Amino acid sequence: MPIDALLFDKDGTLFDFAATWGVFGRIVLERLSDGDAQHASQMGKAIGFDYAQEAYGPDSVVITGTVDEVAGALHPHLPNKSLSEVVETLNQASAAAQQIPAVPLAPFLEGLRHAGLKLGVATNDAEMPALQHLDSVGVRDHFDFVAGYDSGHGYKPGPGQLLAFASHIDIDPSRIAMVGDSLHDLEAGRAAGMVTIGVLTGMAAAETLRPLADVVLPDIGHIPGWLSSN
Repeated sequence: MPIDALLFDKDGTLFDFAATWGVFGRIVLERLSDGDAQHASQMGKAIGFDYAQEAYGPDSVVITGTVDEVAGALHPHLPNKSLSEVVETLNQASAAAQQIPAVPLAPFLEGLRHAGLKLGVATNDAEMPALQHLDSVGVRDHFDFVAGYDSGHGYKPGPGQLLAFASHIDIDPSRIAMVGDSLHDLEAGRAAGMVTIGVLTGMAAAETLRPLADVVLPDIGHIPGWLSSN
């Protein structure tokens, strides 16, 4: 069955995960620890982040979790801050983080739209930072739909965001491909009845994604070629 729409994860899919979020991890931990490197390092371990190397472990909550889940892991190390304050700090730092696109996004997305495809974003980030990230690279208007974990549709690996996109554009889920870099993305795609495309610009290896992916590609730039060959 042909593909009429593509729904993208954001971090690790539209944007290269390691290049974008390594520096963010260091900056936000320094902010929360008031510059105490030992405290920052301890908090890094709680979220699967190596503070010294600016690197995430494959099971880091930052990779697949929501902002609330990341804040929940950090909060026990911040007895003088409320959970809502930690969430707000994370959202503000996230919104300001410089985004490194996995491919030049504007021409890539324009090509997909010219081919008649509907486009959306489903992320476990909050909606506000997600919109700011897309705006920061000039591609917000290329998408018909953007949902964060706090947009009212649930979050991945649940299918709620995906089914909301299908309803919004009035296309059957079987004619939509979910594109992502993590098992959460692909699990959500399978649960929604969508085609699943794995990409390797996140932290997961091809062998990790392959059992739940209809295809695994190096990055989103290979999608047009794959579509034309199927």
